[in-house]
Amino acid sequence: MTAPIPPVPGASASPTPPIPRDIPDLPAIPGITALMPSAVPATAVVTPVRRPWTAAYRLLVAAAAAAAVTAETIIGPPLHVLSHFAIQSTILLILALAVSARRAWTARRPAPAALTGAAVLYVTLSALVYHLLLTEASPPFSITDAPGIHPLWQSVAARLLHTVIPIAALLDWLLLTAPNRLHLRQAAPWLLYPLAYLAFSLTRGELLPPDAAHRYLYAFLDVDQHGYRHVLANALLLGLACYALALLLVALDHARPNPVPRRTRTGFRLRPPVG
Repeated sequence: MTAPIPPVPGASASPTPPIPRDIPDLPAIPGITALMPSAVPATAVVTPVRRPWTAAYRLLVAAAAAAAVTAETIIGPPLHVLSHFAIQSTILLILALAVSARRAWTARRPAPAALTGAAVLYVTLSALVYHLLLTEASPPFSITDAPGIHPLWQSVAARLLHTVIPIAALLDWLLLTAPNRLHLRQAAPWLLYPLAYLAFSLTRGELLPPDAAHRYLYAFLDVDQHGYRHVLANALLLGLACYALALLLVALDHARPNPVPRRTRTGFRLRPPVG
């Protein structure tokens, strides 16, 4: 049995005051600066995830698109072929897919959303214009300016450029890309390239000789046939359709679920943010 502790001589017999529940903050010590928030963004502390199958898919789509562009430039005059909106937008898509594939393979941050969104928008717009306005055109529309020379190759290249590649790009964006990365403020700048292409197409038609074949690459932009007033009205309608399509992409980006897998195991690796 433990012996009781004798009282300390001279000590007060009053009970110990209770400890308050809320202890006030201590005053700041002069001469010591407060710690500032870390400048390292939260995205720098991540669990790196390599996505080889995603990279392989994007490289496959980019290779198919490059093959279609190459076939068109071999069959037809290269400068004439490269002047088409479908070819230029496909080249942009190839570059965007190559960058995205490399980043998926090396577990880096995704490519800029403005780049991938613009590429998807332009190839989708090109596909819609082709299927709604050009498939029943007379004379038949041809990127190579020489329909019927190599029917099989031209048919395969046309299907790749205007159907297969746009669908594959949309599937990559919907199923293999993280959502909530597009913003409404990006929709208006995306219209700068179609506007620049309109100026290029009209200037090209004015600089070519009047007797040159296919001075204007698209029938709805043919000033000789419709006049500037009608052509500019067509361009305005296409611009509004492009802007509406851009808004639709942004809305879908914020409504769709996140298909990108994330690791849940513990442990983080600090790495510098990449652009």
